[in-house]
Amino acid sequence: MIKTTRRQILAAGVSVPLLSLAGCSPASSAVPDFVKRKGSRLTLDDKTYRFVGANLWYGAYLGADAAYGDRPRLVRELDRLKALGITNLRIMASAEEGPLKAGIKPGFRTRDSWNETLFEGLDYCMAEMAKRDMKAVLCLTNFWEWSGGMMTYLHYATGEYVDMNDPAHPWPEFPDRNSDFYRSEEAIGLYHDHVRHMVGRTNKVTGQRYSDDPALMSWQLCNEPRPGVTPEVIDRALPDYYAWIGATAKLIRSIDGNHLLSLGQEGTTASAGREDVFVEAHREMDYLTAHIWPLNWGWVDGKDLAGTWDAGAAKVADYIDTHVRLATEMGKPLVFEEFGFPRDGELYDPEIPTTFRERFYAMIYQAVEDSVASGGPVAGSNFWAWNGEARAAHDDRRFHRGDTAYMGDPPHEPQGWYGIFDRDASMHDVIKAHGAEIRKN
Repeated sequence: MIKTTRRQILAAGVSVPLLSLAGCSPASSAVPDFVKRKGSRLTLDDKTYRFVGANLWYGAYLGADAAYGDRPRLVRELDRLKALGITNLRIMASAEEGPLKAGIKPGFRTRDSWNETLFEGLDYCMAEMAKRDMKAVLCLTNFWEWSGGMMTYLHYATGEYVDMNDPAHPWPEFPDRNSDFYRSEEAIGLYHDHVRHMVGRTNKVTGQRYSDDPALMSWQLCNEPRPGVTPEVIDRALPDYYAWIGATAKLIRSIDGNHLLSLGQEGTTASAGREDVFVEAHREMDYLTAHIWPLNWGWVDGKDLAGTWDAGAAKVADYIDTHVRLATEMGKPLVFEEFGFPRDGELYDPEIPTTFRERFYAMIYQAVEDSVASGGPVAGSNFWAWNGEARAAHDDRRFHRGDTAYMGDPPHEPQGWYGIFDRDASMHDVIKAHGAEIRKN
């Protein structure tokens, strides 16, 4: 293992910003079919690039040539998404095997070994996406427990861990403890080993290096990285948090000068509402990200969506406006790369109506369309998430160890909570209408 020292991390944190203004390293050549950044716009072939996207975290799992994979299903799901007008998919390119109860197995890695079969599953997924002219955002680890993530890296380094939702360690102990990752040289070194392994990889299906693949839009440092939740923990973690961002950005750009970088942060919610943290965390990124979760954040009551919709919608509108303003002030593109809402009554079956979910999607999509029409910074969105033909395998609507009917709802969540099924016709209509509107511009 090649470790990154604390001195190197801190040095990298102040050495990257000039490179980030160009969106690539000085040595990279201009290739017309890579997505690039030009001011507050994303571009492709020198034209403004806008997209309608989805989250498909399990793409590599379906693509794996193994008992836990299903390549024919992956092909069917990509065809369905293409028919809806989806051109951009956000996918996990990591999963760390460890002791966390909700962590999916198999993973891309253990502490000391790589799962080549799962990497080849991602290779297959990327090759199939390229055939459909889709772009990928590949996420390199997770702040949350369902794919192992930062807590598992801490376990690799220290032998210690905290499980999310453990009654002995109630909220917010998990995210606050997870912030220790940013000051662990060994944990960051192991994570950087994965970054090198993934970013420097050659796709075994296409024979093309990932760094040269135009089907890739962006490397993403992490899914929803937070510097903690408790204000004093955030204050303590921020120098290390910023240093981790800077060091990782520098590392990726030293391997791949063609592709964009993104952080994967939720927005100001990730820092207890602090705009200064959002701005500083994204200073070295090519575009900004925001996630919007009204139910998870307590803005609506899933059992009383009708009674809480108006107040919740007002908070959604304010959150959107805040991040559009920040993107405008920073002169960078913005992507709403996660947003989700429950079915009526917060029930899970595909037969349950999606009345309020349709309203919520319409809000997000209208904000994107308004920004497009006004020349604003919003480049696109990725809804969370695509369930496709999968159905809950158990009466308790939970993912059980060994299940392979992957949904957009990851293993730690009720299966059917937020995902869009292949037969959600009214939701499909909302997505298609938005795609048609985006394509007009």
